Amino acid sequence: MSLSPLERVRRLLPPEEAAAVGRCAAAPQAPPEEEEKAAAAPQAPLEEAGVRPGPFRAGELALAEMRRKYNTTLKLLCRLAAGSVLASPGGLLPHHDIIGQLPGQVLRTSAGARVLLRRPSLEEYVLLMPRGPTIAYPKDISAILMMMDVHPGDTVLETGSGSGAMSLFLSRAVGPKGRVISYEIRDDHHNLAKKNYRHWRAAWEIGHMEEWPDNVDFILKDISTAAADMKSVILDAIVLDMLNPQCALPVVHPHLKQGGVCAVYLANITQVIDLLDRIRTCKLPFLCERIIEVTHRNWLVLPAKIKNCKSSQMVETPENTEEPPQKEYEEIHIQDEVVLKESEYNESLSGEAETYCSVPYIARPSYWQDGHSAFLTKLRKFRPGLS
Repeated sequence: MSLSPLERVRRLLPPEEAAAVGRCAAAPQAPPEEEEKAAAAPQAPLEEAGVRPGPFRAGELALAEMRRKYNTTLKLLCRLAAGSVLASPGGLLPHHDIIGQLPGQVLRTSAGARVLLRRPSLEEYVLLMPRGPTIAYPKDISAILMMMDVHPGDTVLETGSGSGAMSLFLSRAVGPKGRVISYEIRDDHHNLAKKNYRHWRAAWEIGHMEEWPDNVDFILKDISTAAADMKSVILDAIVLDMLNPQCALPVVHPHLKQGGVCAVYLANITQVIDLLDRIRTCKLPFLCERIIEVTHRNWLVLPAKIKNCKSSQMVETPENTEEPPQKEYEEIHIQDEVVLKESEYNESLSGEAETYCSVPYIARPSYWQDGHSAFLTKLRKFRPGLS
């Protein structure tokens, strides 16, 4: 007598496991008519499921990336509109050619240059958006958010709206149930911060199913005169990005909860000294927990270019060996494109290395490094009676 495949499996297993296989096989199945109803039921559209729509739409932001000579990339930010054109050194690209395309597509400009289109991240937006004053850079903002330990639902005070970079990151950190109060003394900075924030929210709503939270209150006022406006406000954290933050501390510290953090963004160490001296002389209830300088080091990893090596495919082309038109490009060429002679190439490869790679790789710090630096000071509020 022939056995079924299930019976063969059961005979090979211990009794207790064989019984489990039998129970699984005997599980009730839905009647055929119910299966047909489930198959015929209309599926929920992607928008209702909260899935991000694929193609670009008019009104949202698009980031265009173009590869240039000497291992550089040009990034252009544009707001898509049917009658507009993206102008670049590599030619023109009408917006109507971008609208309807999926992010990640490579298009060609009128001059034949290749352009990669995608949606910008918040970091890229704040680096490319219009700015008046110098922005707080994303590398520093991320460290500040960690310092303050901001959670969704928190209320955070910001002094110095600037161009709105910090406001946008704080808005995302506190979430829809949180609140950001941003004070700015200059009218032009105040209007620019509101404009950049509004443009990002509008583009986000078009390109995503959920809305960006409308949780930032931009206030045009000197924070040193705002004590009366903050009587009923309890702050979870404070970030001061202004020229003289020590002038704001006496006003804002009564509204910061016990144990809350005040992060101060300063351009040089002498400002940090002035801040700490003011805290000491005025006997303000703050402890300086940490002072850091955030630095990022960019690295370059490239295959070495082999010179006069007929047997290798990595031979310099006339485009690569072309003399740069300016001295600054010559420096980039020297620093970021490593050239080896044929003899050096042969000496650098052992028999084992030739098995896994055709050319050696060079890894070293890039010639171009971010020169911006700032000092972040972490102040913790304590109870004066327990000092």
